[in-house]
Amino acid sequence: MTVDFEPYRRELLAHCYRMLGTPDEAEDVVQETYLRAFRAYDRFEGRASLRTWLYRIATNACLTALEQRRRLPLPSGLGPPTTDPDAPPVLADAWPRPIPDALITPDSADPAAIAEARDGVRLALIAGLQLLPPKQRAVLILREVLAFPAAEVAEMLGTSVAAVKSALQRARATLHDAPAVGELTEPEQHELLDRYLTAFTNSDLAALEQILREDAVIEALPSRTWFAGKRTCVAFLRHVIGEPGEWRMTPSRANGQPAAAVRYRGEPFGVVVLTAGHGGIARITVFGFPDLAERFAGEPANRTVTPG
Repeated sequence: MTVDFEPYRRELLAHCYRMLGTPDEAEDVVQETYLRAFRAYDRFEGRASLRTWLYRIATNACLTALEQRRRLPLPSGLGPPTTDPDAPPVLADAWPRPIPDALITPDSADPAAIAEARDGVRLALIAGLQLLPPKQRAVLILREVLAFPAAEVAEMLGTSVAAVKSALQRARATLHDAPAVGELTEPEQHELLDRYLTAFTNSDLAALEQILREDAVIEALPSRTWFAGKRTCVAFLRHVIGEPGEWRMTPSRANGQPAAAVRYRGEPFGVVVLTAGHGGIARITVFGFPDLAERFAGEPANRTVTPG
């Protein structure tokens, strides 16, 4: 008997990404999940749905992978912001990575399904999850993101319902609610992204300052140094904005948010992801990893922004 696991691939990838924080690791674990499922399918008794069974395999594969490495929070999860925009960056080599929307957005034309998929991988959520111990992380995702009943989660993790409830309570206590930024429509997000990219490629610091919120934050990986507040952020941007034409940006989407693949002086630089809300840009997260520029440049985009 053959069984088709492919309809579950995108949601399993999103689940593994929430657990692990990097798309490449998540894709590897999904492949491992399918391999384990094919090998064990003759022992699948149908007491739970096929979807629940696959989530059980995927979750435990993620927990095994997490035994081999440390957590991957964003810089804002590692300590307070610096107040000195002239401070030299403190570099680190282990970070989460953004995920292209196209990998996790369902084929469905239902706007509600697309919005739900995007909400489940927002950078604020991914960053918060990386602060949790692996078991608590799994419980929070399975219960609150995926809405599995506590009894099913206990079965997946080989534990008791009481232990699941306790882990969920501890996870909630650890996470701090992200400040509300206000929901924007997709056209409003595109408009704000275009303004940001045009200002940056034209080295127009005044235009950048105009679209930043007063509580704006900048995180520029692989540095663990980060900045909070419009005044400090603008002072930092003054150091990096360069001359008109040095930056080229191709609009894209990552983690359900407006993003862009970035090149600097013709060379791949990385990806920038914006958290856009009422009043402007609340957070700029720069992933300065050149391989990402190529990966995201191939995602759905409208145009490459050039000076002018």
